[in-house]
Amino acid sequence: MFKRNVKPVGELILRNLHIQGLETPLLQKRLIESWPTVAGEAIARYTTQVRIYNQTLYVSMSVPALRAELSMRRQEFVTRLNQYVGNQVIADIRFC
Repeated sequence: MFKRNVKPVGELILRNLHIQGLETPLLQKRLIESWPTVAGEAIARYTTQVRIYNQTLYVSMSVPALRAELSMRRQEFVTRLNQYVGNQVIADIRFC
């Protein structure tokens, strides 16, 4: 009988994305989309824009008091977001 090298489709897709350099943009998109889930609905309601630049997540807030409070908890959010995505995508968060 033939011995076949069978691998799961998910593993092959992830390996192909990594080879083509598309893994990081996909993880960044997942992280941005996970902001309302990780931060919570109350915080997400006052979020106007979320973007990533140079491993820093920039979150625009419409309420200055909330922005100041979240700035003190930014390391907690970095850890939770990276855990949610399952990879080290961001190193810092800036609330603006």
